[in-house]
Amino acid sequence: MANPMRDQKLDTLLSSAARVFAQHGYHQTSMRDLARASGISLAGVYYYVRSKEELLYLIQRRNFEAVIAGMRRALAGVTNPVERLYRFVDNHLDYFATHMAEMKVLSHEAGALTGDLLQTVNDMKREYTRVLMDILAELEASHGPAHLNRRVAAYSLFGMMNWIYNWYDPLGDVGVELLSQSVCRLFLGGYVGLPVPESSLPQSAAG
Repeated sequence: MANPMRDQKLDTLLSSAARVFAQHGYHQTSMRDLARASGISLAGVYYYVRSKEELLYLIQRRNFEAVIAGMRRALAGVTNPVERLYRFVDNHLDYFATHMAEMKVLSHEAGALTGDLLQTVNDMKREYTRVLMDILAELEASHGPAHLNRRVAAYSLFGMMNWIYNWYDPLGDVGVELLSQSVCRLFLGGYVGLPVPESSLPQSAAG
């Protein structure tokens, strides 16, 4: 049976660690720094995790689990591909707008993991990305052939969403709903919907 007090202390530790990792970087942070930031003794930190890498892994795993679970709830029963895309984007932005430090850690520190820990996180990333790729395939099937490589489109959308930790203020004049709508419209239609002929695009010098 889970211990609520233990889970609460672990949550506090993970949140504090995410803030410290986001501010100073994983490799520049010591376990003593993490203990100090969380208000938990160094011995207490080692009670919850065996290493700094395990702490980073738990931050990544817990946040991917949360955003994937929210995505599944948001997409359940929805068949319209445009609505599915909007719900995917809205879930992602709604979650990470309140977990900005975690978003930065997920974006920048995944390479610090090794072995089975890295494999587990990468499997979750692949699952999450596969859902978006499937939605894009549904959009292509219902709205005509795409003019972009699907993988390029998917990772470009992730780039737009994940970059918000650099500029977005959840307490500012752009709420998450408007943010989600704007990202979807920009992704689906471009800024002004201007058609771009192939002849105007830069050509590779290779070959």
